[in-house]
Amino acid sequence: MSDSEPSYIDYEAFLDPDFSATSFANTLVLATNNPSDTPLDLSTPLSRVLFDVQEIDTHIDTLTTKAALPLLENTREQAEASGRVLQEVEGQVASLTESYKTLEKEVIERYEVAERVRLTAERLCQTVRFGRAVARCLMLGRQLEVRMSELGGVGSAKKEDHRAMVRSADTLLSLRQLFMASRPGEEGEGLDRINVVNTLKNELVNPGERSISSRAQQVIKEFSMSSLLISAGQSSASTYAQTEETKSRTTSALLTLYLLSPTPGFGSLDRFRPSLLLNTLQDYLQTALKSSLASLGRSLGTLPTLDRTLLEISARCQNIVALETLLESIKPPRHPLINESGETESKAPSNFLQPLLHSLDTSSLPSYFWRSLASNLSPRVQEIMNRGGVSARTLRSNKDRVREAIRECVNRGSQLPGGPLNKAKTVMTGSWEREAAVMVGSIMGPIR
Repeated sequence: MSDSEPSYIDYEAFLDPDFSATSFANTLVLATNNPSDTPLDLSTPLSRVLFDVQEIDTHIDTLTTKAALPLLENTREQAEASGRVLQEVEGQVASLTESYKTLEKEVIERYEVAERVRLTAERLCQTVRFGRAVARCLMLGRQLEVRMSELGGVGSAKKEDHRAMVRSADTLLSLRQLFMASRPGEEGEGLDRINVVNTLKNELVNPGERSISSRAQQVIKEFSMSSLLISAGQSSASTYAQTEETKSRTTSALLTLYLLSPTPGFGSLDRFRPSLLLNTLQDYLQTALKSSLASLGRSLGTLPTLDRTLLEISARCQNIVALETLLESIKPPRHPLINESGETESKAPSNFLQPLLHSLDTSSLPSYFWRSLASNLSPRVQEIMNRGGVSARTLRSNKDRVREAIRECVNRGSQLPGGPLNKAKTVMTGSWEREAAVMVGSIMGPIR
């Protein structure tokens, strides 16, 4: 609106950025009414607002009529300018479309082809990797079959080759290492999804491991080097040969059980516990203890059999002494599934005897044998004395002879069996007086 056309409408108030329709309406109502009136008269302020709207509409119509030609001219100019802009934009769009087609042909299509080639190559590499892993499994499986057949022995026409147990254990560890390497990117990843590998594991590897472990455990159970019970007809040469063969077979069995003991993943040497080896050795000791306890308990009730029983117990203890010497001479081999660093290697046991003594909490296997036997013997003697009768009277009247026989049994059993092992370790008779006193006390105590 020009200055020559006065208007009573306050355009400045309406154009103010802070204009509020609510405040304007409230002001208009209060200006035309008394706030204390009820009800309020809204017709007057509403008429005022409608009149202002009509006035503005009339003013817009007047301005539009007077400036029609300039508005049309301006509109025409803007339309022509828009047409020129559109023409330029269409040219640019056409150029961009052509460039995109060229890019699509030279880059995108080639990328898609390259991506297919890459995917094909990647899957071929996976196939080759699977093929190599499966081939290695089958090769190790065949090697295991051959090495187990080399073992021979019972049920086989071939002579037993006990060293084949260690070779078989080495092959089993290679297979175990391959099966354990199942994380992404490792050699054994995905092998559990291949039928031929699962068949190999279920029908050869697992039964083979059980068979080799059982064979090695049986060798330990049959370990005997004492000559106390050997008949007089055997020559010293045959005894020496048997002794060397027993040592060799037992060494192979011990190494086999050490290697086949479960490992905590690819753990460290200081955390590795050869449980299969230790459990088998502990079973051997417990069998000797149980047999000795049962036979000595019977013989104390029937004294005529005591000498033979004590000779058998001495032989069992001599076998334990020989086993202790043999364990002390065997150094743990390098385990392929265990990380050996400089620090852990210094903490590792230097022989097979140390972890066994640690697990039994003793300083000597013969001492453990005699003390364990003595701790379980007193109740047996007490039972004989409580029953009374001829057995109790005979035992009481011959207690001095029994005392000396027990002492002789402990001293005789605590020595190494005759043969080459005596060169490695010599045991003095007097060093076992404490164990002899413990054994005598366990028998003489209930007799008093």
